[in-house]
Amino acid sequence: MASPRRCSQTAPDRECKLPPPSAPAGEYPPGKLSWGTLARALGRFRMSIPHTRLLATLDPLALDREPPLQLSPEKQQMPEKLIWGDQEPLSKIPFKILSGHEHAVSTCHFCVDDTKLLSGSHDCTVKLWDAVDGSVVRNFEHRPKAPVVECSITADSSRVIAASYDKTVRAWDLETGKLLWKVRYDTFIVSCKFSPDGKYVVSGFDVDHGICIMDAENITTVSVIKDHHTRTITSCCFDPDSQRVASVSLDRCIKIWDVTSQATLLTITKAHSNAISNCCFTFSGHFLCTSSWDKNLKIWNVHTGEFRNRGACVTLMQGHEGSVSSCHFARDSSFLISGGFDRTVAIWDVAEGYRKLSLKGHNDWVMDVAISNNKKWILSASKDTTMRLWNIEEIDEIPLVIKYKKAMGLKVKQCERCDRPFSIFKSDTSSEVFTQCVFCRIDTRGLPAETSSSSSSERENLPPPPGGSKDD
Repeated sequence: MASPRRCSQTAPDRECKLPPPSAPAGEYPPGKLSWGTLARALGRFRMSIPHTRLLATLDPLALDREPPLQLSPEKQQMPEKLIWGDQEPLSKIPFKILSGHEHAVSTCHFCVDDTKLLSGSHDCTVKLWDAVDGSVVRNFEHRPKAPVVECSITADSSRVIAASYDKTVRAWDLETGKLLWKVRYDTFIVSCKFSPDGKYVVSGFDVDHGICIMDAENITTVSVIKDHHTRTITSCCFDPDSQRVASVSLDRCIKIWDVTSQATLLTITKAHSNAISNCCFTFSGHFLCTSSWDKNLKIWNVHTGEFRNRGACVTLMQGHEGSVSSCHFARDSSFLISGGFDRTVAIWDVAEGYRKLSLKGHNDWVMDVAISNNKKWILSASKDTTMRLWNIEEIDEIPLVIKYKKAMGLKVKQCERCDRPFSIFKSDTSSEVFTQCVFCRIDTRGLPAETSSSSSSERENLPPPPGGSKDD
C-alpha cells in the first residue's frame, strides 16, 4: 500500500555545472584532426540536414524527451485534411503567447478571479502569471526535483498543490508563496486535484493503479484504494459536491468512488477504444466528459441513481486528427474545450454537439486546457514550452463560424417531454425520428421508469450526437 510520509521543507535545489575540458595543445600532428573534432563536425553536418517529424510517429508517453526542433514556417506548412470548423485566418481570435518555461508545460489554470494564471512544467517549476501583461508573478520555491505533471488550486485561490515525478505532492500558499507541506509517496503520482470545498486532495498513482484521498488540512490519509484500475491512472477529479471521485486510466475504464461510503459507485468498462487521457465533471455533477487517444470525447450520464455497467453517453467526433489529451467544461456547460496531440484546441458547442472552431498556433502537443469563469478566455499549455491565452469573447461573430453553422443545416424542434428546444440536422438520414432532446434520451435509455423520472429534473446543455443519430 502506498503510504504518504510527512517531510520537512527542503532547501531549493542547487545546480552545479562543470567547466568544459580544455583541448590539449600540440598533441596531434599537423594536418590531422582529433576524433573529438571529427565527431563534432559530423554532428553539425547531421543537424544541417532538413529534419521533419510526423505526428503519427510521436509517442504520447515520451514526456522526458527534449522539445522538437523549431521549424521555419515554410517547413511547417503541410497539406491539411479539411475538417468542419477550421479557423482561418488565425488572427480572427486574438491571442497572447506566454513564454517562461524551459520545457513542456503540462498543466494550467485560471485563478484569482481570472486575473492570474497557474502553470506547472517538466522544467520542475510551478509559476504564477499575471493574466493582463503575461509576466511571471512568482516562481514557487522549494520546487520539485522532477517534472511537474499536474497542479491544482482551491476554489478561493488560497492554496496550490503540485504533483511531481519525484513522488511528492507539495502545497503552497498562493499569496505568500510559502511551502505549507510536502507529502512523499512510495510510488509515482500522475494526477492530483483539490476538492471544490478545499477539504481533500486526491492523487492518482502510476504503478499501483490506485488513488489516495487525503485530508488537506490535517495532512492525513482518508482512504487508499490500491489496484483501483488495472493499468496506470491518467486523471482523477472530484465532483462539485466533493463527495465522489472520478478516475480514468490506460485500461479504458471509468470509475467513480464515493468518499463517504468508501465504495465504488460506478464502473464503465471499455468506455473508449483506446486509453482515456482526462476527465472533468460539469458544474452540476450530472455529467462527466472523458477524452481519449481514440480521437474522441464522450459525455456520460453519471447521476447517482444510475449505477450500471455502462452509462448512456454521446460522442463528440471529428474534432482532432490525433489523440485528445485534455478537456474542460465552461462553468455553465454551454461549451467544452479540448486539447490534442495534433497541436490544436477544439471549441465544442455542447448544446448542438459539434466543433465550432479549432485554435491553431502551438508547435507541439497541447497538454492541458482551461476556461476562465467569465467564459471570455481560453488557456492552453503545450509541449512547445509555451502557453497561449486566447480571447474568444467574439467567437460567434467570426464569419467562418457563422458560415459553417448555416452550412450544417441545423433546425430546432421542441422536446415533447421537457419542452426544451433542441437541434437536429436537416440532412439526417436516420430512420429514427427524435421527439425528445438529448437529455431526456440519455435519461430514459435503459433505465427503470422511476430512475429516469427522477434524473430528468436537471437539465444542462448536453450535445445531441454528431449527425443527430448516434447515442452510445
